[in-house]
Amino acid sequence: MVEKISYRGWNNAWHLSNGTVELIVLADVGPRIIWYGFCGAKNMLFEVPGDAGLAGGTDFRLYGGHRLWVWPEVARTYFPDNRPVSVSQTGHTLRCASPVEDFAPGTHLQKELEIAIDETGTRVCVTHRIINHGSSATELAIWCPTMMRAGGRAILPLPPRAAMDAEHFQSVGPLTLWSFTDLADPRWILGTEFIQLRQEQSPKGRFPEQMTGIFDPAGWGAYYSAGTLFVKRAAPIAGAAYPDFGCNFEIFTNPEFLELESLAPQVELHPGESTSHTEIWSLYRDVPPGEDDAWIRSAVAPRALSVNLA
Repeated sequence: MVEKISYRGWNNAWHLSNGTVELIVLADVGPRIIWYGFCGAKNMLFEVPGDAGLAGGTDFRLYGGHRLWVWPEVARTYFPDNRPVSVSQTGHTLRCASPVEDFAPGTHLQKELEIAIDETGTRVCVTHRIINHGSSATELAIWCPTMMRAGGRAILPLPPRAAMDAEHFQSVGPLTLWSFTDLADPRWILGTEFIQLRQEQSPKGRFPEQMTGIFDPAGWGAYYSAGTLFVKRAAPIAGAAYPDFGCNFEIFTNPEFLELESLAPQVELHPGESTSHTEIWSLYRDVPPGEDDAWIRSAVAPRALSVNLA
């Protein structure tokens, strides 16, 4: 089912549901997926309360939910997506295209989200596309932050572990640091096979924000909250030049929300060209609680790896 609705003060929103999960996609601003969750349950995504129903103007607003950003993080990353988007529907697929970013700090890019929900189950395919309508080439990468509701934790798998020997002299991937990354912050859980980051409303660390990124050869990241597991998958491309010293997944938190982010490889986008990046989302309920690597191996990783990328 795909239908046009009003939502929290926005008159133009789209509701997608297959009876198991549902999504709400904003069209007065965006493109933005503002809601994803089981039917009749809570939204797994974070919504910014003060931004509800707002549109127009030149101030950047987070709104909440899932957005399409441009790496590197410079002025044009924060181009305000406050204008109406065009929407077209084909079956269970919704395609939303923003206007061309034609005033500062925009650089004549256009962003599109194509959202397809499976007829059964929880699987959703989200294709992100950026088109260069400018007169010169530009270097960028597609960056896909999903703002998750408060109180849960992000989980990323580290590259496979092995003892040092003649076959394992070289590094296997980055663990990137920001100026505010503090691995002594108690929100981090650093395991042998996995890294976790908790979202807390009253953090006790030195900085309110925390962030890191990795190259994730397994191609999945997850968010666990109160028995519900959200998984996003994005196929890694071996040998590609990824942002931030080689990261295809990043996690960020502050006292309000947590972001689970995938990134596409860096490209030089010439006038008239486009680049795309696909995420596959899935939800699982009644996942038993836990915290250590053994719990992730048994309760999280099998579910994440069962998500079909095709």
